[in-house]
Amino acid sequence: EVYIVANIKSAKKRILVNKTRAERNKSIRSGVKTAIKKVTAAIEANDKDAAAKALVAATATIDKAATKGVYHKNTASRKVSHLAKAVNKMA
Repeated sequence: EVYIVANIKSAKKRILVNKTRAERNKSIRSGVKTAIKKVTAAIEANDKDAAAKALVAATATIDKAATKGVYHKNTASRKVSHLAKAVNKMA
């Protein structure tokens, strides 16, 4: 529930828009974390095929989050790089 303290119409709108965007960002970040966990779980299970598939899906999710402005492009790149490095390190 949002308690609007502002009196000016534009300020009230900003509060509502900020709430909407925060929820959207939270959802996207959650999806990225889930994708990363799937890759990590496949790596720990030592399943190279599953890890490679999960990596492709995670990369797409992370890149989409960066495109939408949820993550900075360098942050997204770093996350993808760490995951790819971990998958490639598997025997």
